[in-house]
Amino acid sequence: MLIKFLIALAVIIVVFLVIVALQPADFRVSRTATISAPAAVVFAQVNDFHKWEAWSPWEKIDPALKRTFEGPSAGTGAIYRWVGNSKVGEGSMTITESRPSDLIRINLEFLKPFASTCAAEFTFKPEGNQTVAAWSMFGKNNFMAKTIHLFMNMDKMVGGQFEQGLAAMKSVAETAPKQ
Repeated sequence: MLIKFLIALAVIIVVFLVIVALQPADFRVSRTATISAPAAVVFAQVNDFHKWEAWSPWEKIDPALKRTFEGPSAGTGAIYRWVGNSKVGEGSMTITESRPSDLIRINLEFLKPFASTCAAEFTFKPEGNQTVAAWSMFGKNNFMAKTIHLFMNMDKMVGGQFEQGLAAMKSVAETAPKQ
C-alpha cells in the first residue's frame, strides 16, 4: 500500500513540474489611460521619481514607506529606492531611457518579498489636446515565477494597480499648471 502511495505521489509531483515548466517564459502587463493634458505634462509625472508620491498606487499602500533618490533628479540615470511593509517590499527603479514626451524605460529590481528583475515602460501619444499614456511591465518568468503564476494572476493583480496609478496620474496631470 505504501509503495502505491509513493508512486502516486511521484506521478503527481512529476505532472505538476511538467505543468509549471510549460507555463509561458515571458510576462507582460499593460494598461492605458487617456489624459486631458499635453504629453509633456504627463511625461513629467513619470520622468521625475519625486513626483511619483502623488500618483503611484504603492505609495498609498504604505504611508510609512522609506524612499531615497540617487543620480540626476529626473531622466536617464535617476534612481528611486524604497523599503516598505510586506505589501510593497523593497527594491529600486532606475530610468534607463528617457525620450521627452514619448517614452520612459525603467529597470525594476525587487529585493523583498522575493528577488526579481523586470522592466517597466511608459509611452505617451499625443491625440489632439489629450495624451494616451500606456504603462507596461514585462520580463522573464523563472521556474519559481511560473509556479506563482499558476496560483496568482499577475495581470489582474498588477493591472488593477496600474489602473489606479493611471487614474491618479490623470487627476494630477489634468490639474497641473499649464505650461
